[in-house]
Amino acid sequence: MSDTGEHLTATGTAGERPPGIDEILERVRAGYRRIEAREAHQAALAGDALLVDIRYAALRERDGLIPGAVVVERNELEWRLDPQGSHRLPEATGHDLRIVVICNEGYASSLAAASLHQLGLHRATDLVGGFQAWRAEGLPVEPVTP
Repeated sequence: MSDTGEHLTATGTAGERPPGIDEILERVRAGYRRIEAREAHQAALAGDALLVDIRYAALRERDGLIPGAVVVERNELEWRLDPQGSHRLPEATGHDLRIVVICNEGYASSLAAASLHQLGLHRATDLVGGFQAWRAEGLPVEPVTP
């Protein structure tokens, strides 16, 4: 880093400071409309959205599951939802699929939705406040069964 706070690039020249995670979140969220819990619930009930839970197992076991949501670990998300992928889920029917990504509090899901946009899934979005917002709204949650 130079004395001015600029970072040196791989070639050793001074460049701008890389963005922090808050700025990155702001940028990716500006690229699509996020969805609130009640709207996501109604869209799922109407068959207009696929809810995708990317929370890790310990959180699902602790807090429960959203009925009808597909559980896809974050590290498998792109492979499972790419309509052209060889490892896709049966639900990954096309690029027009409306996907609502759900994490615990609505942060990781924003980055995941942006990644899905890069795959051409232009209707992908994420749940504002994540699973915790869903639960706070009193929407359906079921316990994980062993």
